[in-house]
Amino acid sequence: MKYIVLLKELFNRYTKSGVDYARGKGVNVGDNCRIFTTNFGSEPWLISIGNKVTITSGVTILTHDGATWLMNDEKGRRYLFRKVRIGNSVFIGVNSIIMPGVIIEDNVIVAAGSVVTKSIPTGVIVAGNPAKIIGNYFQYKDIALSTFKSDKDMDFGKSYKQRILDILDNTNKKYLA
Repeated sequence: MKYIVLLKELFNRYTKSGVDYARGKGVNVGDNCRIFTTNFGSEPWLISIGNKVTITSGVTILTHDGATWLMNDEKGRRYLFRKVRIGNSVFIGVNSIIMPGVIIEDNVIVAAGSVVTKSIPTGVIVAGNPAKIIGNYFQYKDIALSTFKSDKDMDFGKSYKQRILDILDNTNKKYLA
């Protein structure tokens, strides 16, 4: 029986879209989302995801404090479960970790590798371990819309590689000070 459950899990993981997989696990997922992770912890039904959300590969969303396994007395082991809520128009970068009880409000960017230990207000960009506010979502949006390449700048008759090479930004980031 154990092997059948495992085979079914692997089949679903590799044959369903990320959104369908998440919904099948019990995650409440809104519309127009892109989900590239399968790491929804052991209580996926405690996770809600809004509309127009991207969750990239390697992201882990936790809904319990596993360290409570160490805590027990005459009343037994202790447990702590908390919901995670992700709002609308949110991007969560590669390998980020969202801790139990976190709310990520609307219009938020979570940079790759961030560890989100506290709730995030609307309209910010966060990064780091632990994640801290490093920028304003709406200022970034204004820059992106005014300076980054658009669909109209791309020749979709060319291969993906050639399209990217045609619009590539060859500048480099400044050195750390």
